[in-house]
Amino acid sequence: MQLTAPATDRAPRRTGLRDTDGMAVASFVLGLLGLLVLNLFLGPTAIVLASVALIRGTSRRGRAWLGLTLGVADLVVLLAFMQADSSVSWSF
Repeated sequence: MQLTAPATDRAPRRTGLRDTDGMAVASFVLGLLGLLVLNLFLGPTAIVLASVALIRGTSRRGRAWLGLTLGVADLVVLLAFMQADSSVSWSF
């Protein structure tokens, strides 16, 4: 009688790829959200997440590139608003 399940030869789980896919999606969402609010913080976060996802070889390359582009757009929008207002956004 066998009390444990027999050992099976399963392929190793590729959790690293799932993590990079999550980073690509997160960079897209944060970049998109950063166009509306907190672009000073969400823009660079989206850029970093997209860059890491692309370096690690995500299967969602398009989503990562969109996240990278939106992160850069967040910073461009911030600079445009600062120039239009002739002020710094974090001064009170």
